[in-house]
Amino acid sequence: MLLQSNQRSKLDETEDTLFYAYPRFVTHVDEGFIDQLTQLYRDRIPPGSRVLDLMSSWVSHLPDDVEFAHVEGHGMNGDELARNRQLNHYFIQDLNKDPKLPLGDREFDTVSICVSVQYLQYPEAVFHEMHRVLKPGGVAIVSFSNRMFFQKAIAAWREATEAKRVKLVEGYFNSVRSGELPGFSVPEAIVRPSITPPVLQMLGLGGGDPFYAVIAHRQL
Repeated sequence: MLLQSNQRSKLDETEDTLFYAYPRFVTHVDEGFIDQLTQLYRDRIPPGSRVLDLMSSWVSHLPDDVEFAHVEGHGMNGDELARNRQLNHYFIQDLNKDPKLPLGDREFDTVSICVSVQYLQYPEAVFHEMHRVLKPGGVAIVSFSNRMFFQKAIAAWREATEAKRVKLVEGYFNSVRSGELPGFSVPEAIVRPSITPPVLQMLGLGGGDPFYAVIAHRQL
């Protein structure tokens, strides 16, 4: 699946580096979402793994009771990344300007993106890079809710229903090919929508954030 040029557009087309220049030491989802994500990581990421946390911030939501061999962070704000105590190392890069990761082939057991995939203007290129840096059999976990910086999300995401956003991410995985074969396994979707109307949810009235995750493994 390839996005059309109009689907990649943002309402705010100013440089992303300016938007992310100031640190935001907040979480962009509620505690229920975070608990579900941490449990998912505990279930799917074996101890001793090498983890790449793409589009990270001052928290990674990895379980504190699991020891990982190395956690590499990536993001857009150095102050946020420096505060993240779960990272062993980090780098700053605007993936909308340069999706090529400064990392070697087959370096990681896991790649994660938490509540940020909606900001990628060239997700197909980034998912190819995720495939490249994963070891054969390695897992990619992309999680999201219905919250976003609306002005920085791409049109394809802004204009889609929550169900269609799941399909978008599945399509990003399916766009990766290794010769004639799929680069990733058939994506698995975890879908736990909120029972609260979005308007009430945004006002903090009842219910919790919806939880979505799309998971796939690099094919051997």
